[in-house]
Amino acid sequence: MKLNTPKGTRDFSPAEMVRRNYIFDTIKGVFKKYGYQPIETPAMENSETLMGKYGDEGDRLIFKILNSGDFLGKMPAELLDGGQSQIVNRQSSIANHLSEKALRYDLTVPFARYVVQHRNEITFPFKRYQVQPVWRADRPQKGRYREFYQCDIDVIGSNSLLNEIEMVQVTDEVFSKLNIPVTVKINNRKLLAAIAEVIGAPDAFVDITVALDKLDKIGEEKVVAELKERGISDASIEKLLPLMRFSGNTTEKLEFLKTYLGENETGQKGIAEVSEVLETAQRLISNKTVLELDLTLARGLNYYTGAIFEVRSNIEGTLSSSISGGGRYDDLTGIFGMPDVSGVGISFGADRIYDVLDGANLFPELTSDSTQVFFVNFGDKEASHCLGLVKQLREAGINTELYPDSAKMKKQMTYAHNNAIQFVVMVGTDEMESGKIGVKNMTTGEQSSVTITELIALING
Repeated sequence: MKLNTPKGTRDFSPAEMVRRNYIFDTIKGVFKKYGYQPIETPAMENSETLMGKYGDEGDRLIFKILNSGDFLGKMPAELLDGGQSQIVNRQSSIANHLSEKALRYDLTVPFARYVVQHRNEITFPFKRYQVQPVWRADRPQKGRYREFYQCDIDVIGSNSLLNEIEMVQVTDEVFSKLNIPVTVKINNRKLLAAIAEVIGAPDAFVDITVALDKLDKIGEEKVVAELKERGISDASIEKLLPLMRFSGNTTEKLEFLKTYLGENETGQKGIAEVSEVLETAQRLISNKTVLELDLTLARGLNYYTGAIFEVRSNIEGTLSSSISGGGRYDDLTGIFGMPDVSGVGISFGADRIYDVLDGANLFPELTSDSTQVFFVNFGDKEASHCLGLVKQLREAGINTELYPDSAKMKKQMTYAHNNAIQFVVMVGTDEMESGKIGVKNMTTGEQSSVTITELIALING
């Protein structure tokens, strides 16, 4: 048997987990500062909870879970009668009987389900954060995996644009702490709806947004071809081209929109909302973050209704795809029987952030997750003496370990080197009598003789 993980999934070594936990801890620390509370939801949801919430493209990427037991024996006979051709025509019904559950595609739809299910326990507006894996049956490639972690925040039960502004602030603070300069691209689905109306194709809003969202990836020619394939008329495409080709700063784009959309009521609301978010957020964020109005940003998820965000790294040579994104959804809970509850959220892709930090060599050399002090084991008597010293270091908050066997010195030092442990402590007969310990700094090569108190002060000071 050839051992491997399923395509699009990975194992993580201890060194990688130290780095991943650095990302998670940094993001969670910012979430908590802004008053977000943690929740978790199951890895799987009922299929009906997920299906139909992400658009056709998203629905195709949902991993279905095969029912356990005699699922064929429980299937109604009428679904199996009539030969192969008729079974193909009943695929949807058969799929429902074969697979009643699915792995979650994102954290937002399960969150909406959670809100409705626990509505009597929640105080609105409800601010939650969630850090868990999600699964998508996508084609694996660099920066795109079938199993990956999302770090989400959402505010639900409030229409205030202050929430959108806070999303930008959180984004700025997260990436500032991670030392990643980013561009936050902002648009508004109301603007996109108005554009569809202005070009005379209001019923094709979804088709237009799905195609427009690919402009920076596949270019104008292919977007136009896709629009035609989706049934958009040449006249409508011709009216759309000035928007696709317009370039300028955010102020110039807003002025262009005012002229382009004219008196369209939906468009005017969108312009007012995006202007307020951009103007206010700009005053509150650091100079590491660039805010940009992107007229073609659409984000493919069907549930967005207002502001939408997408974040990209500004570090040259790193991942070009988005590392964070989100937006406003006005009635996602309505599909679960709780209408008119507006929310807004943003998701940070931990795996893509990892790739950016790794590619730019921005990870700290040492984090508190690593072993900081390693005691060499010279034998039973010395090891017994060291146990008390190890206990003192651990009580002082210093990650410490004692090698379990009195192996050769070379083997123990190799262990310390391979695990990137900075301080190696050697306690033999002389040290036991003097009350001092020998310490080697593996980074500098410097060796010294100190008391345990002095070592604690050196590491913690």
